[in-house]
Amino acid sequence: MTPRRNVVSLAVALIAAAGCVFATHAAAHTKSISYSSWVFSEDGASVRVRVSLLELSRLGVVINGEIDDEQVGGYLEDRLRLFSGGERCAAANPAKQVGAPQGWVIFEWQSSCAVSGEQVIESSILLDAAPSHIHFARVHASDAPMRERVLSAREPSWSVEDESGDASGQAQAGTSVAGYVRIGVEHIGSGWDHLAFVFALLLLAGSAREVARLVTGFTLAHSVTLALAVLGVLNPEPAPIEALIGFSIALVAAENTWLIAGRGWSIPSVAVLGLLAMMGLSLAGMGLIPWMILFGIALFTACHFGLLATVQSPANLRVAVAFAFGLIHGFGFAGVLVEMSLPTDRLIAALFGFNVGVELGQLAVVALVWPALRLLARPSTAWVHGWTTELGSAAVCGLGLFWFVTRSFA
Repeated sequence: MTPRRNVVSLAVALIAAAGCVFATHAAAHTKSISYSSWVFSEDGASVRVRVSLLELSRLGVVINGEIDDEQVGGYLEDRLRLFSGGERCAAANPAKQVGAPQGWVIFEWQSSCAVSGEQVIESSILLDAAPSHIHFARVHASDAPMRERVLSAREPSWSVEDESGDASGQAQAGTSVAGYVRIGVEHIGSGWDHLAFVFALLLLAGSAREVARLVTGFTLAHSVTLALAVLGVLNPEPAPIEALIGFSIALVAAENTWLIAGRGWSIPSVAVLGLLAMMGLSLAGMGLIPWMILFGIALFTACHFGLLATVQSPANLRVAVAFAFGLIHGFGFAGVLVEMSLPTDRLIAALFGFNVGVELGQLAVVALVWPALRLLARPSTAWVHGWTTELGSAAVCGLGLFWFVTRSFA
C-alpha cells in the first residue's frame, strides 16, 4: 500500500467512525422488536406492552433516559389496536406504566369491545420510524392454549379467537417454521454489524473454496451458540457480547489492511495498546466490559498477529478466526428468540426456522458480494479491486471500532 493510500484509508476509517456518531442505531445488531401480551374476557381484553427505550428513542420521546408517560402511553394505544366484529375496541382506561427491567418500559390498559365477533389484533408500532420493526403478540385464554404471532409491515394484523372459542386457521400461522424463517432473513437484513463482518471476510478471500470454508466455519459456530442460548444452556450478558461483535469486525478488517500493507507492526501495536488503555479504564470503574475480558482480547490480538506473521498463507487461520467469532455472533443472534420467551414446545421449531432464515440471508449476501468482487479482480479492473479492498477494509474497521467503543461505554 502506497503512503497516499495509507492516508486515504485512515481518512475513510475516521470518517466512517465519525459518521456513525450521528447514527441512531449504535446497537446495530439488535432487531427492532416490541412485545404485547393479551388476556381476553367476554367484553374485551387487558393489554400489556413492552418496548425498549432504545426503540422509543427513534421517536424522539426519550430525554435523558426518561419518557413522558402520557405521550408514550397514548402512542402505544393508538398504534396497537383491537377490533371485534369489525369495529375498533376502545381503551377503557389510559395506558399506565408499570415496573419494567432496566432499559425497557411496560404499559398496561384495558380494551372494551362493544360488538362481538371476530377479534383482530393490529399493530403499527414504530413502523413509521423503523419499517423493519416486528411486534410479537401473545394471546392468553382460559379455554385455549397460549398462542403467539409475529406482526410486521407485511402482515400487521392477526385474527385471533372469536367468542365461540374457535381458532381461525390464520391464528397458527405465526408460530410456523416458515414464520421464523422470515424473521431470520429479516434479522440478517437489518443486522448491519453482521453484514459488515461477512463483508470483511469476503474482501480478501481468494477463491470460492476459501469462501465456502469461511462461511461454513462461521455458520457452524453461530449455530451452536444460538442453540445453547435459546435453549437456556448459556446466558451471557448482552453488553459484552454486542461489544465483542464490534471488536470482531474491527479485527478482521484491520487484519485485511495489515496483510495488504506488508505485515508491519504498527497496526497490531496500536490495537493492543488501545485495548490495554480500555482495560485501564475498566479497572477505574468505567465502561461495561470487565477488565479481564479486555485483557483477554488484547492477548488474543497480540497472539493472532504474531501467529499471522509466521505463516505464508493466512487462509487456514482466517477460518479459525471466523469460527471463533462466529461463537460470539451466535449469542447476538439469539437475543431475538430469547426475548420472545417462547414456550418449551415451540422452541425447536422457532430455533430451526430462525437459523435457516439467518443462513438463507447470509448466503444471499455472499451470492451478491462475492461475484462482484471477483469481477473487479479481473486484470482490466484490478486497480478498482485494489482500492475497493483497501478502502472497504478501512471503512469496515472504522465501523467496527465505533460499535466496539460505543457498546463498551454506552
